[in-house]
This record gives sequence, structure tokens and C-alpha cells, in this order.
Amino acid sequence: MSEVQPLAGDDDVRPQAVSLREAFWFWLKLGFISFGGPAGQISIMHQELVERRRWISERRFLHALNYCMLLPGPEAQQLATYIGWLMHRSWGGIVAGALFVLPSLFILIFLSWLYIAFGEVPVVAGLFYGIKPAVTAIVVQAAHRIGSRALKNNWLWAIAAASFTAIFAFNVPFPLIVLGAAVIGYFGGRLAPEKFRAGGHSAAKKSFGAALIDDDTPTPAHARFSWTKLATLAVIGAALWALPMGVLTALFGWQGTLTQMSWFFTKAALLTFGGAYAVLPYVYQGAVGHYGWLTPTQMIDGLALGETTPGPLIMVVAFVGFVGAYVTQVFGADQVFLAGAVAAALVTWFTFLPSFLFILAGGPLVESTHDELKFTAPLTAITAAVVGVILNLACFFGYHVLWPQGFRGSLDWPSALIAIAAAVALFRFKRGVIQVLLGCALVGLVVHLLR
Repeated sequence: MSEVQPLAGDDDVRPQAVSLREAFWFWLKLGFISFGGPAGQISIMHQELVERRRWISERRFLHALNYCMLLPGPEAQQLATYIGWLMHRSWGGIVAGALFVLPSLFILIFLSWLYIAFGEVPVVAGLFYGIKPAVTAIVVQAAHRIGSRALKNNWLWAIAAASFTAIFAFNVPFPLIVLGAAVIGYFGGRLAPEKFRAGGHSAAKKSFGAALIDDDTPTPAHARFSWTKLATLAVIGAALWALPMGVLTALFGWQGTLTQMSWFFTKAALLTFGGAYAVLPYVYQGAVGHYGWLTPTQMIDGLALGETTPGPLIMVVAFVGFVGAYVTQVFGADQVFLAGAVAAALVTWFTFLPSFLFILAGGPLVESTHDELKFTAPLTAITAAVVGVILNLACFFGYHVLWPQGFRGSLDWPSALIAIAAAVALFRFKRGVIQVLLGCALVGLVVHLLR
């Protein structure tokens, strides 16, 4: 793959134009190395695209990131789609966004099959015994990380506390919590605008040299807002959603497992403000509680697999789809793997389709308004509410991991000690998620085999 390698003293020389073919190979590579969650993925893109290759300037990169952070969906995947779209029009965005997801999809289909087919093998069971408490600590860390950034005043703390109480004590559906927070944010932005002003990423002050898309590079024609383009893409997007949904309904009926999965994850895709951890409470409410596609333990294991594979964490939906269709034998007892693979692909399609549409259709429109408080205040309130639901998710995981037989049973002390050790590694020693999961998996294997 041809790479832009700026030479010392050549900082003022603009890199040569990048072909779609060259960009294709970069986005494919990124799809296989994008570990570390959104922060790690964005860091990799910044290092590669801003510092090394200089395809886009620091300021334009952060401007795109600010926009993507306002949208529901995985911001790192949307950022890749945005930059690909800015460089090579719609096809560039589709290629960048799809290659960010596809490697993770194929890896998760394979790992999900290994998990569901061989999960009772002692070695596999032992590894997951150690992973489960680690996942609980990771979710607590996610609540802390988002909360430290989002809860800047007492108003936002109150929203977070109210959302936690609503979902924990009253089992209020996650969409209603998001809607309520948005309404509070809208009126709060008018009554107390200083309390609901989003911080975002600060403007860039550092330059890594002339970039292909630089600070003074005019917005390309395809990225300028047009009602005609917006209407065209809206029609195309609606067709890309309606056609497969219509086929599924015709083949399996509206209540069919694959049809309901597609509809459920369409709704989930529109609620992912604040990243994957924000929508996981909604996923477990539906997939575990309402539909019964998988058990609480399987949900925790799926999150662990999602943490250890490249790509956005929301790809855990592929695991949910695979396990749900595999266990319910949608295509019969002889085609369980095919059912799982098809379900994983379908839920991935319906989860990520809105993300592409937000960038390709809404990018030019939202970019011109994303600094206006009337648009950002509801999202600031939603992010605060997300902290509360993520904390509830940690409680949900902790209950099922530490008291596997319920509160009437005894505390699982080895799991509790592993969870504490994972929390210390994450908070005190700042170890990476992958390192923590691997270490806890090995400890869990030893404990499981010695029992």
C-alpha cells in the first residue's frame, strides 16, 4: 500500500492526491487494527491521517469529530465515514465506514460460533469465568469516564441521578429516558444556557504541516448542502431499510425472530447517543428481558467478546443476533450456524444503516448548525442521562456475576476479587481493556480448573 510519508523539511508541501484505491487499503487496515474503543480508534485515525499521512488537517479532523459526537451511533466509525466521504464523495464514505465494521463482523461470527458451540468446554468456561467480573469493572470505568467529561454542574448530575433511578427502580424504557432528557435539555438550554453548553473538543492549535484537506481548503461541491441531494439520499436510505424489512416480513411474518431483530436494532441505532455503552441497557432490556434471545450471562460474555475484537463496541449486536437465531433455530436444527450468521449480518445492517445516512445525507446540514445551543443542549442532557443508565448496567452485570444464584445464594468470592483486581488495574494503573481482560481470563481459568 502506498503511504504518504512526509519528509523532514517538507511540512509546507501538500501531500499528493490520494486515490480511492489507496484509501481502500488504508480503511481495510484500520478495520483490523481498531482496538481500544472509541478513544483508541480516534487516536489511531489522528496519528495516521493527521500526523503521518496528512490527508486532513488537525482543525478539520476535530471539526468532523465534534459533528460525529453529536450524532447517535459509534462516533469513530462515523468519523471514518465522514473523512472518506469528504475525500472521495459518497463511495469513499461507504467504503471507509463499511471496512471499519466488516472485519469485526466476520471475527464476531466466528467467535460467537465457538462460544455457543463449545462454551461448556472447561477451558472456555474457565476463561469466561474470569472475563465476566472484568467486564463489570470495565462498565464501571465507562460510567466514570463519560461522567467525568459530561457532568459539569449540578443540573447534569441531577439528570444522571434521575435517569439511574428511573431505569433501576422503575424499569423505565431507555427510549423514554432519552426523550425526557432531550426535553429537559431543550428547555434547560433556554432557561440556563450556561449549564447546558457542550464542551466538545477544543479547536486545534497544532499543525503537522500542509494537509491534503487543509484549514483553508474549500468545502468540496459534494459536501455542500442541497435539498435535492438530501431528498435523494433520504429516499435511497428509506428503500435500503424498507426492502430487506419487507422481504423478512413476507418470509417470516412481522413476529418472526429475524424480523423482530431487525426492527429492534433499527430502534437501538437511533438511541446510541454517548457511544455503545449508552445503548447497551436498551439492548439488554429488549434482547434479554423482553424477547429472551439470550441470557444475562450470555449478554455479559458477548460484551467481553466485543471488547476484545477490533471495530466499534456496538458490534456486540452481532453476537446478540447470532446467539438468538442459533438458539431459536430459525432455519431448523440442521442450519443453526447459517441462521446465526444471517442474523448477525442483518442486525449489523440495520444498526449501521442510520450512521451512514446521518453522514451522507445530514452532514452538510448539521455541520452548519452544530455549534448552536438549541441543537447541542438536548444532546448534553442526553449524555448526562447516559451516565445513569450505564451505572445501572454495571449494577445489572455485577448482580449476575457476583450473585449467580441471586441474593438468596452466596457471594461468589473469586469473582468479587477478580472484579476488584480489574478495577484497580483500570483505575489505578491505567491498564488497557485488552490487557485486563486477558489477565482476568487466565486467573479465571486457573480458579475454574482448581474447583
